Amino acid sequence: MQKTTLVIMAAGIGSRFGGGIKQLEPVGSNGEIIMDYSIYDAIEAGFNKVVFIIRKDLEKDFKEVIGNRMEKVIDVEYAFQEIDDLPENFEVPQGRKKPWGTGQAILCCKGIVNEPFMVINADDYYGKEAFVKIHDYLIQAKDKPGKHDYCMAGFILGNTLSDNGAVTRGVCKTDSNRLLVDVEETSGIEKAGDKVVAPTADGKTKEIDKNSYVSMNMWGFTTSILTELETGFVEFLSDLGDHPEKKEYLLPTIVDHLIKTGKAEVKLLESKDKWFGVTYKEDKEVVVDSFKKLITDGVYPAKLFDLYF
Repeated sequence: MQKTTLVIMAAGIGSRFGGGIKQLEPVGSNGEIIMDYSIYDAIEAGFNKVVFIIRKDLEKDFKEVIGNRMEKVIDVEYAFQEIDDLPENFEVPQGRKKPWGTGQAILCCKGIVNEPFMVINADDYYGKEAFVKIHDYLIQAKDKPGKHDYCMAGFILGNTLSDNGAVTRGVCKTDSNRLLVDVEETSGIEKAGDKVVAPTADGKTKEIDKNSYVSMNMWGFTTSILTELETGFVEFLSDLGDHPEKKEYLLPTIVDHLIKTGKAEVKLLESKDKWFGVTYKEDKEVVVDSFKKLITDGVYPAKLFDLYF
């Protein structure tokens, strides 16, 4: 059986959630957190290992809340993302407070992940459909000479918005074969009546089609991405420009560069499931109610991994 791994990015500092560890907030009726549901869906889809990317200072709490339980149902490993985990001859810029973004997070998996893998955020609920589609893609994915074979879950923008503030999404364009041709990392996306808008560089706003495909950082990669990330991180750090304390090495930007330089093909796999997550503290009530409805509708049992709670 082809081995596949779920990689969960959980090193975020949770600043917009009021300073707490938002990834560890209970949302299910028996204390389940969003990651419980993601891992449940991943196991059902066929994934057989999970790697948690966390900060070292979160390790004790993280293992107590979820890691130790998950070891009873799936192989578990950890990767640690730290601000000072840099290539030789590079230093942390003065004033920088947090790690270097999602690209650095996945790079931390080098040497730990040695099989095709899926990437997700810890604090996003994605629905079941995309887990199945990405798993099924990965078990047949094959890099060609000079061309990597990746995939991405494409969500409908209107299904991924928060009622409590702006969000960042990678707005996607595809060709007739539904291969990605462009991923534009767009921040400040929010509802404006029946429209969806985002700020522009000149201080104005632009409307975005709410039926656009967007990236929710749910990717399917072969291990070739780790080599690309390693090379790209050196290039990124060598040209930080102004405000290096704020620059981030981001997956959508990296993948977009690989597409445009002809190094990768990325298949967009459509998901019509509705996203929800705890980007803001006010989102939690919506998330709790949403899981209650999913349980009532029979999508999930009342207790996930019943023996382990």
